[in-house]
Amino acid sequence: MLKEENTATHQQIKVNRAFTRQSVHYDEDDKKNLILADMRRQVREHVESFLKPDDRILELNAGTGLDAVYFAGKGHRVHATDLSDGMIEVIKRKVNDLQLYSRLTYQQCSYDQLDELNLGRFDYLFSNFGGLNCIRDLDMVTCHFPSILKKNGYATIVVMPRVSLWELLSVFKGNTRAFRRFNKNGTISHLEGEYFITYYHTLSTIIKAFGPDFQLVKVEGLSALIPPPHKAAFPQQRPGLYRFLKKLDKKVRGHFPFNRWADHIITTFQFVPQ
Repeated sequence: MLKEENTATHQQIKVNRAFTRQSVHYDEDDKKNLILADMRRQVREHVESFLKPDDRILELNAGTGLDAVYFAGKGHRVHATDLSDGMIEVIKRKVNDLQLYSRLTYQQCSYDQLDELNLGRFDYLFSNFGGLNCIRDLDMVTCHFPSILKKNGYATIVVMPRVSLWELLSVFKGNTRAFRRFNKNGTISHLEGEYFITYYHTLSTIIKAFGPDFQLVKVEGLSALIPPPHKAAFPQQRPGLYRFLKKLDKKVRGHFPFNRWADHIITTFQFVPQ
C-alpha cells in the first residue's frame, strides 16, 4: 500500500512539473492549433447542451483556465482546480486581469483529493482533454462525485480511450507506438522534459467507475475522423480534405463505433441516486 502511495505521489510530482513548464506557452500553442480549437468548440457545445443559466461548475484539471473563463463569461460560476502550480498562477492572473472575482474562483487541488474542497455541492462537474488519463483508477476520482454534485446534476469528462483510428493507421507509416493505448498498465508519456504514465480508459471502464447512481446520457467521439491535435499543420496543408473530414466527423461522432474510437471521447452522466 505504501509503495502504491509513493508511486502515485511520484507521478503527481512529475505531472505537476511538466504542466507547470507547459503553462508558460500553453495558451499560445492552443491559439495556433486549428484542430484543437475545433475540438474545444465541440466540447463546449456538448457541455452547453446540459448547462442551465447561472449553474455552479466545478472544473477538474482546468489548465490555464481557457474553459473556465469561457463558461464564467457565459454567466456561470466556476471553481477551477488543477494540480499544477504554473497553471493555477495563470488562472489567478486571468481572474485579476478580467475582473472575474465573482464568477471564477480557483484552487490548487488534485482530482483524487476532492474531499478537501469543502465548497458544498455543484450543478456540474467538468474535466477536459485527458487530464484524467494521468490516473490509473478513475474511481479514485469519481468516488467523490456523489458528495459534491447536486441530485440530477451532470458530470462531463473528456478522456483518451483505448482505440484511436488515426493512431492505429499510423502503423503504416512506421509508428512503433501505434498500439500503445492497449497497454493496460499504461504507457510512458514525455512532456516538457518529464516522463510519467498515461492510462487509457474504455467507455465500459468509465461507466463502471461512475457506478449505479450515475446514468450515461451522452457520449461522443472527439477527433474521431479529423486528425488529432499533434497534426496541427494538416488543415493548412490539406484544407479541402480537412473540411470534408470535419463534416463527416460531425455526422458520425455520436454513433458506434466512432463514439468510442477517437482521439478523445466526451462522456456525460447525470447523477440520479437510487
